[in-house]
Amino acid sequence: MHFKLIIALVEDDHSSQVIKAARDAGALGATIISSARGEGSDTKKTFFGLQLENQRDVILFLVEEHLARSILEIIEQAGDMDQPDTGIAFQIDVEDAVGIAPQVKKLTEIVEEEL
Repeated sequence: MHFKLIIALVEDDHSSQVIKAARDAGALGATIISSARGEGSDTKKTFFGLQLENQRDVILFLVEEHLARSILEIIEQAGDMDQPDTGIAFQIDVEDAVGIAPQVKKLTEIVEEEL
């Protein structure tokens, strides 16, 4: 079984709906790194020299490769990523992974249903 790592950088108020949507699409879990900061293509406005920016979460999904693209598209919709500076998501290949034996059986069933 081959895996992809989907990394989603989303506004913290979208995190719950992104995770739920990804799980509904076949992701079995997520790791959330909260309170990340970032800057998009447009410079944020300042108020008396202080930048006004939303907190972001980094959400990591280890998913089976056949499910990855559809999960990525669902994440885009759930995170409103078609709007400027609301977040990004991308996937990278995973060469190897350990500690996922309990999930492999469930993933096998999900992938067989999808194919």
